[in-house]
Amino acid sequence: MSPTWRWEVELAATVGTLRLEVGLAGGLQPVALIGPNGAGKTSLLRILAGARAPERGRFEVNGEMIFDTDNGVWLPPEARRVGYVPQGFGLFPHLSAVRNVAFGYRGGDKAQSEAAAREMLRSVDGAEVATRMPAALSGGEQQRVALARALIADPSMLLLDEPLAAMDPIARRRLRAFLSDHITQNRRPTLVVTHDARDVRSLDAFVFVLEAGRIVQSGEWSKVAEAPASEFVAEFFDL
Repeated sequence: MSPTWRWEVELAATVGTLRLEVGLAGGLQPVALIGPNGAGKTSLLRILAGARAPERGRFEVNGEMIFDTDNGVWLPPEARRVGYVPQGFGLFPHLSAVRNVAFGYRGGDKAQSEAAAREMLRSVDGAEVATRMPAALSGGEQQRVALARALIADPSMLLLDEPLAAMDPIARRRLRAFLSDHITQNRRPTLVVTHDARDVRSLDAFVFVLEAGRIVQSGEWSKVAEAPASEFVAEFFDL
């Protein structure tokens, strides 16, 4: 990818009683979106993934327009080439873990896709659940499968909504390190929603702070931590 590679989003939407009006941009450096519950973080990711439409806005990834309400552009979710891990994991209940992961694989026959899926499950410490159905998996196991499915798709951009929240502390630490290495090695832009400052530090992320539907602060995580613009930010980085 070119070092000038960029993504940009600007949108407005009404979600229940919340008015969401945001503008974000980034490149290959991971971006962390932080904020209190109800600030609009998950709603923003759902719009970017195509699960809901904004009232107005545009979203461009590396020169490709994903949506532009002024010009009638709206790519359906399957055409967006974004790897999305929602809070609810979004697994297909009728498919085994390995088939869920293989669903995201691009190219190759069934045998090749399953082999690649098993390898990706091993990468996220999920090899032992390959043949099990989602209903038989714990929350942490489902989260591993959802993460593996997003990563195997070789997406243009990753959208991760609390991707490690359901895991126990030891698993979270291992997966945090794996995710940081994977993003660095594969040079894929990433927007991650998290409530854990350790995720932000591990990714060495650029931070946007979303409160009540508005961006109230942004910057390198170390600078944001040094000069918090709100009580939430001060508490978030108070480890």
